[in-house]
Amino acid sequence: MRGSVLAAIPVNMLLGLASTWVAFHSGHGEAGAIWFTVSTAVNLLRIGLCRAPCLGLGLTPDTTPAMAAASLRSADRHLCACIAAAFLSGLVWACQPLLCEGYTSAQTLFYLVITCGITAGAVTHGTAYARIPLAFILPPLLSVTVCLVAAGDFDRDCLAACVLLYLLALTHTAFRSEAGFCEASRIKNEATALARSRAEAHASVSALADEMRRRATHDDLTGLFNRAGFIQQAESRLQAGAISLLLLDLDGFKLVNDVYGHKAGDRVLVEVARRIRAVLPGNGLAARLGGDEFAVLYDPAASGIPQDQLAASLVAAVAQPLDGFDAGRLGVSIGVHSGTEPSLTEMLSCADAALYAAKAAGRNHYRMFDAGLRERLQIRRDLERDLSTALAEADLEVWFQPIYALDAQTLVGLEALVRWQHPRLGWIAPPDLVVTAATAGLTESLLRYILEQVCAMMQILRARGLGTVRVAMNVSPQEMAQVPVDEIVIERLNRLDLPPAMLEIEITEETALDIAAVQGKLHGLSRAGIRVALDDFGIGYSSLSSLRQLRADRIKIDRSFVTGLSDSDDKRGLVLAVLGLGRMLGLEVVAEGVESDEDLRTLQTMGCPFLQGYHLGRPMPVPELEAKVFANRIAAA
Repeated sequence: MRGSVLAAIPVNMLLGLASTWVAFHSGHGEAGAIWFTVSTAVNLLRIGLCRAPCLGLGLTPDTTPAMAAASLRSADRHLCACIAAAFLSGLVWACQPLLCEGYTSAQTLFYLVITCGITAGAVTHGTAYARIPLAFILPPLLSVTVCLVAAGDFDRDCLAACVLLYLLALTHTAFRSEAGFCEASRIKNEATALARSRAEAHASVSALADEMRRRATHDDLTGLFNRAGFIQQAESRLQAGAISLLLLDLDGFKLVNDVYGHKAGDRVLVEVARRIRAVLPGNGLAARLGGDEFAVLYDPAASGIPQDQLAASLVAAVAQPLDGFDAGRLGVSIGVHSGTEPSLTEMLSCADAALYAAKAAGRNHYRMFDAGLRERLQIRRDLERDLSTALAEADLEVWFQPIYALDAQTLVGLEALVRWQHPRLGWIAPPDLVVTAATAGLTESLLRYILEQVCAMMQILRARGLGTVRVAMNVSPQEMAQVPVDEIVIERLNRLDLPPAMLEIEITEETALDIAAVQGKLHGLSRAGIRVALDDFGIGYSSLSSLRQLRADRIKIDRSFVTGLSDSDDKRGLVLAVLGLGRMLGLEVVAEGVESDEDLRTLQTMGCPFLQGYHLGRPMPVPELEAKVFANRIAAA
């Protein structure tokens, strides 16, 4: 609208000047001068309005609803003012009959042509907003019509009718032009909005893709690379030559989560990541692999920092006190591998073996991967590879060690102990076997295998009339946490129609570290009538409350307190304390590790109700157990 008015006004003024010039020549110079002065003043007013600020022109996509409403009101007021100014200009042009004696003088044709031209031009330029050109053309065309009708002859009446028809045609054209302009503007604005929307969508998608790529390779919490990003970066660096890999695992982090909560644990992880960055060499790569495990990859030759020096710096940095936490609560163990390996997976495996050795040595230690660890790693791999075959082919054996009453003669129980004689490595220790099963994903398979042998022994006992002898089966913390032990055991006993009271599940005190994960399973076992025994009591983590939470019916005094008992006042005091605790809580007490006659007599004097150890009977395979123990019991009976 502003553009059309500003374009039309110069033509308006030139035509007004021509009209004034003709008025001078026809003897109406004074009236012409006054008319032109008023017309020019109105045109200047209209120019001023078109150049005046308008709040309605400041709308943006970010404009608030309140600002938008105010802007629209401002635009409406501005348009109304422009309509009024156009009407005022039209009134000035409606006074042209004063210059030609009411369209009766010789100059009538000139003024009629000027009037038609300026009104047609106003409509032609005013396509954006029809009300303004219509407000301008209405007064002069009506003035022409009135004057022609007033003249009174037939020709002028016909001409007046034509002027009215001309006015109607211009009105119709003005509204048609406005509608066409609005439709074209709508299409243009929609196209512009669509283009802007597509551009914004493209920018949003690009930003989202960048963010997704970053999230795919970085840890949200610490900002370090995650496992996927670390592997991607490390694979490319492996091609450059020998590099060093350090695996870090926080010591005591679980207790931080348990005592202070997971939000505090997250703050610790963020702070540890910051400290790792501070120590990291310039060419180094740091990542959080998951949980409280971190990794550092760097080139010692390029940085000039030996692996042991960097590992020591990382240990010292992480061990620094943390605000809001007890000093020394947090530490770190580090496994270091340096040199070339065929793949990053192999490097990670070697560094993990070194980390495991470092954690075994205590907190705030680092361990370099060496020949000894390589041999142990190979042994572990051999075990993992061969264990599934051994389970499938029943190469594992389950031996049983007898448990006796206070008189050391009455058989009251058997403890099942798994044995594996590897064809190349010889006898495998049960703890190593359990760890191997967990690593190889065979935890449940191993549990089911041992359970089958235990159930077979229970059937043998029933057949021999020894149904009161209870069989104990060890379940590791890993098995208890990862496997539905209660469902598996209860289902198997029901299928074989074996009494649950003949079975006892032995767990270690370490199981108490994650009571929430195992308490339901232990409750299910206890509710079914299966007894629970707490093995190696006295050297782990359990408390008086955890004894109840673990549903323990029996505690087994660790052999370290029993062996040499007759010669140690301290051990005797500890054993007496455990016996008193058992009586107070209604728990059965078994003394493990009875390896001498002196220790046996001491325990009998103390009144220990159940006894187990090499002095009374070693673990034996089933045939030997039947020949030595069952036969003797039947003979005694």
